[in-house]
Amino acid sequence: MSPTADTSVRVAWADDAPAIAAVQLRLWQEQYADLLPPEVVDAWRAEQFAEQWRRALGRPADARQRVLVALERARVTGFVITAPADDPDCDPVADGQLDELNVDPAERGRGHGSRLLQAAVDTMASDRFTRAVCWLNSDDDARRAFLTSTGWAADGAHRELDLAGDGTLLVKQVRLHTALA
Repeated sequence: MSPTADTSVRVAWADDAPAIAAVQLRLWQEQYADLLPPEVVDAWRAEQFAEQWRRALGRPADARQRVLVALERARVTGFVITAPADDPDCDPVADGQLDELNVDPAERGRGHGSRLLQAAVDTMASDRFTRAVCWLNSDDDARRAFLTSTGWAADGAHRELDLAGDGTLLVKQVRLHTALA
């Protein structure tokens, strides 16, 4: 009999804020290194993110907004947010949104993303959503391949995010969707 890893997914607790913030910092440093000036990326601090996570975990904006964490033993390896969809063409009663499906770069390829995605889909279905949507950067081929391999598909919606607020740094995104059983 071969040993198995002690891995799981659960609802995040306020005490998880520093660990989630550390994962977020590593991810953002990787994701935004080529988009934002180095002084912006270098100025980010996990402590600032942790305080925001503590507030968000303590007072979610909606009772159906959830943060789930992937764990290996007691160590946070990734996180995902589920909530009612807020796009103008979505129904916030029927449509859930998958936000921030993220796995620590050092932990990828170990099944944490698959476990997070399945737990998020189960959570949205339990919250009685019948469809889920998520936004991803149009050039994020790896994430798109991961999601489409599990039944998600583009629904034709797209948008541009203005990261700098002045039109100089635009990120194009596409929306994927899936039916929830």
